[in-house]
Amino acid sequence: MEGEKSMYKETTENVIYLAGGCFWGMEQLMQSIPGVIDAQSGYANGTCEADANYPTVYKGNTGFRETVRVEYDPDQVSLDTLLLAY
Repeated sequence: MEGEKSMYKETTENVIYLAGGCFWGMEQLMQSIPGVIDAQSGYANGTCEADANYPTVYKGNTGFRETVRVEYDPDQVSLDTLLLAY
């Protein structure tokens, strides 16, 4: 939309977002896989006037889910391997 600021951050092609319960455990798992460049915990897909944070999201009324952003090098690890670990 012309004239409107984009809400989305620029990302590389080789990024996947995974939601799987405890995001700290998922983040640690993904970081242990050779070929994963970066894994960061965060929140996704919710709607709430307040910023997403653990106490707010834990209440279950925001729609946010604990998510891990995984950036990987496809020359070192395949998406299939990441999904199998997931």
